[in-house]
Amino acid sequence: MENTDKSLIDAHRQGDPAAFGELVRRYGDNLLGYLIRMSGNREQAEDLFQETFKRVHEKAHTFRGPQFKGWLFKIATHVALDGMRRGKRIKAISLNQQLDCDNPNSEQLGAVALADNSCNPSEQALKVEQTEQVRRAIQLLPERQRATLVLAYYQQLSYPDVAEVLGCSVGTVKTQMFRALRTLAHNLPEI
Repeated sequence: MENTDKSLIDAHRQGDPAAFGELVRRYGDNLLGYLIRMSGNREQAEDLFQETFKRVHEKAHTFRGPQFKGWLFKIATHVALDGMRRGKRIKAISLNQQLDCDNPNSEQLGAVALADNSCNPSEQALKVEQTEQVRRAIQLLPERQRATLVLAYYQQLSYPDVAEVLGCSVGTVKTQMFRALRTLAHNLPEI
């Protein structure tokens, strides 16, 4: 029988290192993808990832359940917003980075275009450019709108779950999502 998140966090609190490792394994890829989208930079996202799981370890005694994922993403959101407020955002894209088409959380610019081998080179170039335009537009959104959009769209959390993560009402989540989508539609009319 597979361990539940609650039983894993309980086991971690009792000193079982394998339990914490299992939680990282279960949620690590999704969390890193979220943090990459929030920060816009893989290296910073990796730092935020480590800080998030450090806080999960330190605050494991405060988890009351039932949804570990929501609790984890709430911590990650606070870590990401704190990092951005402190001015630790780095806007850099490596020109030497490797493309990883098999990783759905990859920040690589050409991953979407290269994953579709049916396209000709000009279509691939167009998809790469569109992907980059969307990524830049998302990075320009205000923090709360960006967090709402990434949690709801990329992490596929329900509006009530997003509200719990962000510490606001469902109505606020809907308003932030509406504003984010309106801004994206205005900034990306041709896509």
